[in-house]
Amino acid sequence: MPVQPTGTDPVPDPQMAKALSRDRRRVVLSYLALALAWMIATDGAMASLVPDPQQLAFWQTVKDAFFAFASAGLLYLLLRPLAEHVLHTHARLQGSELRLRQLFEGNPGPILVYDLGSLAILDANPAACQAFGWERDELLEQTIDVLWSPGDRQVLQAKLEDIREAPDQICILRTPLQLRDGSRRQMELRSNAIDYDGHTARLLIAIDRTAEDLAQLRRDQALARVDEAHELARIGAWELDPASGLGRYSNQVYRLLGRRVPEARRWHRFDELLVPADPATATQTEQLLAELCAGPAAQVDVLLPLLSMEGRALMVHLRAARGLDEVGRERVLGTLQDVTEREQSRRLLREREEQFRELVRVLPDGVVILSDEHVLYANAWAAALFGYGSHTLLGEPLAALVAPSELDRVRLQLHAGQPQHSPGHNSVMVMQRADGRPFHAGLAVGEVRYGGRDCKLLIVRDLSESERTRSALETSNRELQAMAGRLFSLQEDERRAISRDLHDDIGQAITAIKLSACAAQDEQDEQRRGEDLAQIVSLADTTVAKLRDISTLLRPPQLDALGLEAALSWQARVLFRSSPVELLAEIDTLPTRPDNCIEQACFRIAQESLTNVLRHARASQVQLQLRDVDQHGLHLQIRDDGEGFDPDGPRGLGLIVMRERAQSVGGHVRIESAHGAGTLVDVHLPYQAATAPATESPE
Repeated sequence: MPVQPTGTDPVPDPQMAKALSRDRRRVVLSYLALALAWMIATDGAMASLVPDPQQLAFWQTVKDAFFAFASAGLLYLLLRPLAEHVLHTHARLQGSELRLRQLFEGNPGPILVYDLGSLAILDANPAACQAFGWERDELLEQTIDVLWSPGDRQVLQAKLEDIREAPDQICILRTPLQLRDGSRRQMELRSNAIDYDGHTARLLIAIDRTAEDLAQLRRDQALARVDEAHELARIGAWELDPASGLGRYSNQVYRLLGRRVPEARRWHRFDELLVPADPATATQTEQLLAELCAGPAAQVDVLLPLLSMEGRALMVHLRAARGLDEVGRERVLGTLQDVTEREQSRRLLREREEQFRELVRVLPDGVVILSDEHVLYANAWAAALFGYGSHTLLGEPLAALVAPSELDRVRLQLHAGQPQHSPGHNSVMVMQRADGRPFHAGLAVGEVRYGGRDCKLLIVRDLSESERTRSALETSNRELQAMAGRLFSLQEDERRAISRDLHDDIGQAITAIKLSACAAQDEQDEQRRGEDLAQIVSLADTTVAKLRDISTLLRPPQLDALGLEAALSWQARVLFRSSPVELLAEIDTLPTRPDNCIEQACFRIAQESLTNVLRHARASQVQLQLRDVDQHGLHLQIRDDGEGFDPDGPRGLGLIVMRERAQSVGGHVRIESAHGAGTLVDVHLPYQAATAPATESPE
């Protein structure tokens, strides 16, 4: 039934009009046939029965009157059902039209009727006016393209051309429509052809899909975020059909297992994806699949070592439980997560914890954890340090570990977290052992969590050995001072010896020369005067030789006249001239002459080293090298193949003097030796002295 606007005449139904026309013709034809049959039959009968014309006319008049009344009654009887049918049909038509109008007006969805030729909007329900923001009168003055934005009207024109080519086809279109305020809504349009008051019109039903599209967009975004979360967490979802044993898997599952993602999701067996790392895992996987398919309430939460398609080892966390899919079918739903890095981190953490425990166990310092000044943990070294057993130290109060006089200082350090007198360094405290004996210890304090509580970490280092070392060092210093005093005594003895030689030998020789000169002066005999003069010459030569020896002993003249290289070469030749020890001298020419004090220190160190080789080494060969070190200093090296000595044993005065000579001018001496391996004296000296030169003294 076509939709009619309010206040217009109804358009007859073609079938009903055809039925009414057919019935009308039947009534008329039946009446004509009956009238003719009556007239013919009654006229003949009346003419044969009534011969008198006047009576015949009377009876014909009576007959015609009867026929008129009878035919009128008959027509009434015949037309009454037809009229009732027409009235009933008209009432049904009006009721149907009213219902259709009510449906049209009351439909919650927008409905429009527009002319296909002119595109004018012929009718619109209130929902359409409300949806598009128009008043009904204003909307009926518009064309249908007012609902499309200018940029989308080409799409509308193309769709209208398709509709005009096939007007009887139902058209479905999804497009954005423009409201009166300029906003756009995503609509699904359904259109079909109708006959509207003689117009070739289209009935347009609009369904607002904006909220649905927004919900779909949010769903897609949520799924995208879930996929991103799965990607970051390296987790994939899967479902398994218990009846067939086949499963479907997300793309992330394929990527985790190093497989190519299929173009379309398909069902296949779970064990086709998994590559067990070992036979035990393969057996475990088969049992899990059997339980998943057979068990009524199967739940799985296991770790499986697998192999990816590239052969990379994987640790996979497999979770599964029975549930229902979106259509209510029973499925096994689960996840597959790559926990390789997590398990490796856990393994490394366990290894580090074991290493830390082992480190604390073997640490040569006591490690004590205190809570409320009571021992919660102590390593074996701490137990031994304080004289307790491995477990008897646990629970002991702090007061039992610290000397009473130091308890306040230790408590202050525990609260301050560092020594009060020297920040950044361990403080020295007096602790006490289980038997009450005190000992010096260095303490370091820190914060630590242990057993879920905030505790104090106390590291105790036994300084008893350090105290003994300090005492030994003080003893060594005293010995060194005594040795220095002895050195000064030797210097004085040497000076006295030189003075005695000068007085006894040189002085007597000069006195003898003087006496011989006086005797020769008074001698009259030429021969005897010549003998006296010859004696004077001999005494003078002897005196000069003695002076030269004393001068050479004090300082060789080559050192001042020719330099360090010539003095070392001369000294080495003099010392080893009558010795069976083979001398290999490699003395390079220095690019610049060192300071006087540097030459003196280098010469004396070489003199002392070579003398020690001759006196003590029992060597067969000695190497003497002097060379420049990139013009930054000189390098003296003396190596022998003698008996050697223990470097950690008692040292002679000569070695100490060599070190002091080198250090006094900014250099250093390194001595390497071992029993039976010879000795190496390695000396590095600058060209210019770093400090004031030491006073030269004979050995």
